[in-house]
Amino acid sequence: MGVVIRQSIKGTIITYIGAFIGFLTTMFVITKFLQPEDIGLTKVILEAGMMFAALAQLGTSSSIMRFFPYFKDEKKKHNGFFFYMLLTPFIGCLLFISLYVFLKEPITLLFAEKSSLFISYYYWVAPLIFFLTYLSVFEVYANVNMRIATPRLNREIIIRLLILATCLLYGFHVIDRNGLVAGYVITYGVAMVGIFLYVLKTSITSLRHNVSYVAQPLRKDILRYSLYLIIGALGGTVLGKLDLFMITSQLGLSYAGIFTVAFYMAAVIEIPSRSISAISAPIAAEALKKCDFETANALYKKVSLHQLLIGGLIFILLWVNIDNIFAIIPNGAVYAGGKWVVFFIGLAKLIEVTLNFGGTLISFSKYYYWSLYFVFFIIGIGIATNYLLIPVWGIAGAALATTVSCLLFYSVQQWIVLKKVKGNPYSSGTLKLIAIFLLLTGINCILFKFDNPWIDGISRSVILTLVGAVLLYALKVSEDVNNLMRAGLNKVKGLFGK
Repeated sequence: MGVVIRQSIKGTIITYIGAFIGFLTTMFVITKFLQPEDIGLTKVILEAGMMFAALAQLGTSSSIMRFFPYFKDEKKKHNGFFFYMLLTPFIGCLLFISLYVFLKEPITLLFAEKSSLFISYYYWVAPLIFFLTYLSVFEVYANVNMRIATPRLNREIIIRLLILATCLLYGFHVIDRNGLVAGYVITYGVAMVGIFLYVLKTSITSLRHNVSYVAQPLRKDILRYSLYLIIGALGGTVLGKLDLFMITSQLGLSYAGIFTVAFYMAAVIEIPSRSISAISAPIAAEALKKCDFETANALYKKVSLHQLLIGGLIFILLWVNIDNIFAIIPNGAVYAGGKWVVFFIGLAKLIEVTLNFGGTLISFSKYYYWSLYFVFFIIGIGIATNYLLIPVWGIAGAALATTVSCLLFYSVQQWIVLKKVKGNPYSSGTLKLIAIFLLLTGINCILFKFDNPWIDGISRSVILTLVGAVLLYALKVSEDVNNLMRAGLNKVKGLFGK
């Protein structure tokens, strides 16, 4: 876990710099210069691209994690692995970009009444699918080579800076709405090229391959695994985008824009988990290849605990300051309609960061197909809850539907993990964390409230963070965290000692 902690810290530092840029962009630039309809439009285009890109990968991203150990051999240039990694998603892009173009008429019928503007920019999604597909594939290949910092820099900082520049150009009327959409799409093209060049420089990227190396049993395993992943991606991506697409079709792009801003606030909760999972996944894949369930499950406990710890603290700080945030951001009164979206999506993200590594373990085991038996049922639940709750509670109803679907999905997933690979993420540290979170929430209720939202937010956050840090250390929730705290305190003492 020491390697995981060190690599995760590097990745998390970059990620949070990017999150800060994203926070400034979303909270102070986008809300000031873009109308909710513009925000909804760019978000729907991006989410449509992501959904089809997940399918176009043909399971490549997960296959890289699972099967790279079987090909890994630097002297033999990984036995042509890079060639197959490029070929598979290329075939996928040909298939699913064609499918997207073919589906224009039924999609037009779905969005024409409330969100006809999206149809005007329909074909911009096609190149975005290609860019997002290979951006993800190259990032995963960098991850399995234990390089996560630069891919994080590319995704979390460079992309956000380019989007910030695009929004500013639009806000100052240098470009029009066409330029805004083009800027978003081109941003991901630039990011894809950047990470590709990085992979060429730092990893083995030979196109030489030997088909005979992939023996029949391994070939069948790869094809079967990829097929299951394609079907799983169909369910997973549809489920993840249901709320936004149903809001767009039923309420319109303006409501989708308000939902997007609120969703972004809650999405901050999962940021640390990206780095932790990225560096932990290859270790889990190697352990499961050797059928070392003890190591894999010990990793699961630690990953789950640390993701809950960080995500839970962020959620509390976010929720206790939610009114301050809306009071500070431009046009906050408009976006305050998404307050309960933040709460319900925040809960969903907490469930996700706590249990999602269990899905990683399952995907690397022989039980990777489990979700196929459940995924279409959960999609049905998602559609039904959105259909029932959006007319009653609007965008808050969509967020609640997401929480219900997320809770059900991860509960079943954890049952499978427990039964099949004996994985249990819970420990005494989990109970201690829940107690700390409840105590911090109670302390917030008795804190003095300042009229100035900046002063109130900063004072409230500092007090709760300090109290939380003391409780974490005193209750010994995580030995890794305690070691980091002790090391930090020793450095501080050393500086003052000098």
